[in-house]
Amino acid sequence: MSGQSLLVPGKLSPTRSVPASIPRPEYVGKEGPTPYDGPEVQDAETIERMRIAGRIAARAMEESAKLIAPGVTTDELDRVAHEYMCDHGAYPSTLGYRKFPKSLCTSVNEVICHGIPDTTVLKDGDIVNLDVTAYIGGVHGDNNATYLCGEVDEESRLLVERTRESLNRAIKAVKPGRRINIIGRVIESYAKRFGYGVVRDFTGHGINSSFHSGLIVPHYDSPHHTTEIKPGMTFTIEPMLTLGTHEYDMWDDGWTVVTKDRKRTAQFEHTLVVTDSGAEILTLP
Repeated sequence: MSGQSLLVPGKLSPTRSVPASIPRPEYVGKEGPTPYDGPEVQDAETIERMRIAGRIAARAMEESAKLIAPGVTTDELDRVAHEYMCDHGAYPSTLGYRKFPKSLCTSVNEVICHGIPDTTVLKDGDIVNLDVTAYIGGVHGDNNATYLCGEVDEESRLLVERTRESLNRAIKAVKPGRRINIIGRVIESYAKRFGYGVVRDFTGHGINSSFHSGLIVPHYDSPHHTTEIKPGMTFTIEPMLTLGTHEYDMWDDGWTVVTKDRKRTAQFEHTLVVTDSGAEILTLP
């Protein structure tokens, strides 16, 4: 892996505005969201609205990713995704969620998740994860992907490629009647082939009218998570694989999570609905 310097916090730009005509999630302006007490299985009408939210989130992420290049700031990536969602009538779900200050997460190199866009300038050889969630029609669609910036070393490139593959394998493992821990079993067994760490304390989650419903989808083989997978359930799978340890530190901002050994990490995510035969991806552009 290239011997680049470790990430340090940059400076935040002013909070971006959202047109008043766009409905906000209930948690905006509050300390946190109201706990979800509804079903994990959604009706057809809710799922259709989630397809719309998921499509907008996926397209916003694509538009932002087009700018990834050496010399571009993570704040500029935030601006593009923010404007795309607002232009399409969606609220950026992360903006104001538990006081998160931006409209997507940008996690560079050793950042596992929840990196805050700022004046950080991308460098040749970086890898950067974009995590975008859109809220429209009263529901959320959540996705992320890790991208290469310029000429990336082979070790990092393979980590990104294999993390994407771990998500693909996990999606294929989703079947009604199985237990939710089949997802983590598939991811961890694949990651172990390459000696990768699998992050344990940050997981996939139920999603619907709630950003995080309370359903936990671990990415490691957990004997404790035995919820039965049922048609109509909606949740994310978002494996985070590392070149070293799964342990982490958190920056003083209360959000940015970095690998304890400061080795690189990658992540991919889709929002899914369980069908009678498997899973449908709701976050496709």
